[in-house]
Amino acid sequence: MNLLETIDTPVGSYAPDFELPGIDDQVHHLRRYLEKFQAVGVISMCNHCPYVEWYIDRLKNIQTKFAPKGFTLIGMNGSDGNHGTRTSFENMKAFAQRQDLNFPYLWDSTQDVTRSFGATKTPMAFLIDSNGIVRYKGKIDDHPQDPLSVGEDYLRTAIASLFLGQEIDIPETEPIGTTLIWRN
Repeated sequence: MNLLETIDTPVGSYAPDFELPGIDDQVHHLRRYLEKFQAVGVISMCNHCPYVEWYIDRLKNIQTKFAPKGFTLIGMNGSDGNHGTRTSFENMKAFAQRQDLNFPYLWDSTQDVTRSFGATKTPMAFLIDSNGIVRYKGKIDDHPQDPLSVGEDYLRTAIASLFLGQEIDIPETEPIGTTLIWRN
């Protein structure tokens, strides 16, 4: 495993713009999403992380709940594609089909965007407002292994607060999940 310095985009600063290929064979631009949606949630994720598996249905539910209000999730895979075939672009397509993803899934093959965001784990959430400002970053909730557990739903609460024009009470949490593997 190669540890590499991340840029770490802080809450309150502009999210790094990106142009990344999606599993739909289209190029996705953050700027275009921000023109179309009131908020965008970028989730650092991959095909083989057990935490992503635990959260995938919750992420799809978040997309379903908030999409009508002008929100979209974007999955971003910045794991090292050379570290085995599970992270390959073709396997991303198979993963998305198997999981019936209802949001775009993008491939950051150079890891530049992942590093610019400051992602360190999968999954890790970044909530971006329509001005391109990171308003929340960290974990999705505090009960990864039990989706029915009552606890803090950090990402959902942050999205709801943003749409209500309220201050996000907890704008940053320490992510939990699988540590990203960086390319050499």
